[in-house]
Amino acid sequence: MLVSACSSGGAGAPQQDSADIPVADGGEVVIGAEQEPDCADWLGTCSGSIWGSYIMQITTVPVAFNTRREGEDWAPVASSLLAAEPTSEVRGGKQVITYEINPEAVWSDGTPITSADFEYTALEIRDGKDILDKSGYDKIEKIQTPDDATVVLTLDEPYASWKQFFSSSYGVLPSHLLKGKDRDALMKDGYDWSGGPWLIDEWKRGTSVTLVPNPEWWGEKPHLDKVTFQFIGDTAAAFQALKSGQVDALYPSPQLDVMSQIESGIPGTRSEADAQTGNLEAIWLNNSAFPFDSEAVRQALAYSIDRKAIVTRLFGALDITEPAQSFFTPLLSRFGESDFDRYTLDLDKVDELMTGDGWAKDSSGTWAKDGRTATFAVETLAGNKRRDLTLQILQDQLATAGFEMTINATTPADLFGKTAPNGDFQAALYTLIDTFPEPLNLSSTLKSTNAPSEANGFSGINFGRVDIPGLDDVLDRIDSDTDEAARVAASKEADQLIAEAVPAVPMVAVPNVLLWSEKLAGPIAINPSEGPFWNLEAWGLAEQ
Repeated sequence: MLVSACSSGGAGAPQQDSADIPVADGGEVVIGAEQEPDCADWLGTCSGSIWGSYIMQITTVPVAFNTRREGEDWAPVASSLLAAEPTSEVRGGKQVITYEINPEAVWSDGTPITSADFEYTALEIRDGKDILDKSGYDKIEKIQTPDDATVVLTLDEPYASWKQFFSSSYGVLPSHLLKGKDRDALMKDGYDWSGGPWLIDEWKRGTSVTLVPNPEWWGEKPHLDKVTFQFIGDTAAAFQALKSGQVDALYPSPQLDVMSQIESGIPGTRSEADAQTGNLEAIWLNNSAFPFDSEAVRQALAYSIDRKAIVTRLFGALDITEPAQSFFTPLLSRFGESDFDRYTLDLDKVDELMTGDGWAKDSSGTWAKDGRTATFAVETLAGNKRRDLTLQILQDQLATAGFEMTINATTPADLFGKTAPNGDFQAALYTLIDTFPEPLNLSSTLKSTNAPSEANGFSGINFGRVDIPGLDDVLDRIDSDTDEAARVAASKEADQLIAEAVPAVPMVAVPNVLLWSEKLAGPIAINPSEGPFWNLEAWGLAEQ
């Protein structure tokens, strides 16, 4: 069982048999990566693939806050980029945040990281076009840089998740190299600067990304001389590469063959499974496209699916049998409720909702209305066998309920760079990942103003064009109220509104799985926000 591979320290804790082994300095490792990112411009909409963040962003871009374990929870902790914990206070209805930069922090060319870098990054996000998500940054009224080491950020209203600024998705970028230039052109295919432990040595499109240590890094120096991320999209090929020693670690999506491989045993490897994740897999619906522009149809769809049966079929080997009942992931469980638990398979309820909305079944048993049938296509990423099985089961269940579903296999670049931002889809199956222990994704994905459009420069990730009456105001309270109890109450209110409107159907909090060769040593463990390579500088070859 995968669960039995977890260390006694609990989910996300270091495996003791790996952490206690002395780490040698020097050497190289190869890690299998199941996706190649579309680009490395972390501000742009092309950066939607999480693997780009795992491989290049977290390893090279400095951030104000890291996500670290505190007791049983994960929390934002001020990073070594800062000299001290930032201060935040509300003055006259505005929030003022002050950062002091660590004087030892420098870019890989030796240039100090200064307040000018913070200013450049903030304004690029707030004022730029084709920005992945402006949440929070759109509240910036002004940014002041009284000296090179001090940054004063003034928001036009309080923002509870302020610690995500210069952290989470974006970090801090070098103004002396990018200001006044085409940032996207300079970054999209990789870049030769770093403010983290590693430098991008080479990106061979279609093949690999190679990292080498950043000699100017002021923190813990990497043990390894080189780390290569080899792109292996086929799960079977990835496991064969691990077994043969061609790769030294894998972070695979927990597909069926992944679980069967580990259950069978892979000699010479260690593994960790973590159910306390920030991963939410859902059927994301385009609320502005037929047939899901009808709330009744969206509700009927939810009642057409036996989600528990699907989750048990996929993850029963991990003792995970319950579907997700909220859009708050386990990482943020203190904010959520279980309001989607009303949606269990109920074909009578489907009939009631559909007929009440003016639909009737045609001769083939498919719902029809005004000369159109309840037929829709779902977008999915090609090559993911677990999602393929999910969709096969869904197809059968929905056909029984009177819906006809077809499947479009696509690439991350097309789905997240074109199809979803442009709203050119009816439904899609993919995983949304919380990359910070704050409820940031809810507004980003479900607030009406975050639907990509010409008006906002096609920024935001409300791909489903969700516009639920009353929800924006509640999301604003979640985002702005600095009282934790009030935020939690607002979050639970949001959960109720979302469950009633069904803008999407949550399926499962996808567990994380990490496997690595016994030749590796160090505190190797999964970080549910930052991924498995969050402390890659601490990895190394076992001392002989």
